[in-house]
Amino acid sequence: MLHRLTRHLAPLTGAVIGAALLLASAAQAFETKATAAWVYDMTTNTVLMDKNGSEPLPPASMSKLMTINMLFEALRDGRVSLDTTFPVSTRAREMTAAGGSTMYLQESDRPTVEELIHGMIINSGNDACVVVAEGLSGTEEAFAAQMTRRAPSIGLEHSTFANASGWPDPNHRMSMKDLAMLGRRLITEFPEYYPIFSQTEFNYKNRAPANANNRNPLLKLGIGADGLKTGHTSEAGYGLVGSVKQGDRRIVFAITGLASDKERAEEAEKISSWAFRQFALKTVAKAGTRIAEAQVHLGETPTVGLVPESDLQLLIPALVQEGVQAEVVYSGPIEAPIAKGQQIAELLIRVPDLPERRVPLVAEADVAKGGFLTRLTTAARQIQSRYFGASAPES
Repeated sequence: MLHRLTRHLAPLTGAVIGAALLLASAAQAFETKATAAWVYDMTTNTVLMDKNGSEPLPPASMSKLMTINMLFEALRDGRVSLDTTFPVSTRAREMTAAGGSTMYLQESDRPTVEELIHGMIINSGNDACVVVAEGLSGTEEAFAAQMTRRAPSIGLEHSTFANASGWPDPNHRMSMKDLAMLGRRLITEFPEYYPIFSQTEFNYKNRAPANANNRNPLLKLGIGADGLKTGHTSEAGYGLVGSVKQGDRRIVFAITGLASDKERAEEAEKISSWAFRQFALKTVAKAGTRIAEAQVHLGETPTVGLVPESDLQLLIPALVQEGVQAEVVYSGPIEAPIAKGQQIAELLIRVPDLPERRVPLVAEADVAKGGFLTRLTTAARQIQSRYFGASAPES
């Protein structure tokens, strides 16, 4: 039987969340100029903004994050090392002549994987991407097909790839949600390489005739920005996958369709400021705090406490003074034995203007299976309820 408990949540929703709300100042909806945007708070796994976030769009150079991910996976698997060198094909070298971003590779070069990572991240080198694709899969076409097959298994639901660099192609598409979640993956799965995204300059063999700087406009602002990737084509407009960390919070976001690099920089900074200033992070329950109780069937005790496994943190939009709802949901009574730490319920939290949050709740303590007397008493109760009704007099 599905149980929904709200009456046990008074300490959480009344005292703790209520206090948190009084400390918040006022959240305003942010109307972005981007044609599509997706903003995500990594600390609480909360989607803060979704404007056409699942629509597959031309990603331009932002899709280089997938090429980088594939190379990071090859490093993790031991298929290559940072010292591994790849040849530069005519096709890769011609990417420089074709226009767009480059790290100025020549066919006589044998760049290392480490150099190519810097060339893709900092210089946004299309030539570097082709070298990596051919080095890992033989051809760029085979590499693009491999990325498309890999995408769903890492949570990218709206992504197809036709090349390694984001060069315009009608079959090369990614959603802003996919790009932001790919950014999240690079941060969490590859912390040893992620700091490269915050480096501001790389000039391979001092060949860059002018600008060899990282194009991410947020890195120089001192707001905690440390990645990830810009993109621009005439079809896509100006876009950015960015990440900013302030205090205990980190956000990652993807925007596209801006009219200029100046507008992209301004919009990215505004979104970052909005995400941190208009939401308050509150710890509403410590790990192990009893939230509610669940009924137990044939156990040594008739109930078991339900607790969060880790500290429960919520983002509270400013000016939300009421309307926060929480309830415990579980299927029960829960059959004994029950192990301490076993997930047996969920806490559903609904905060106005944010997606529903589902938090696992675990057993507070072990509950052993009851002995003969427990089973006899349970059977007697069931007989009484079935034949005499719940209000039958006691014998």
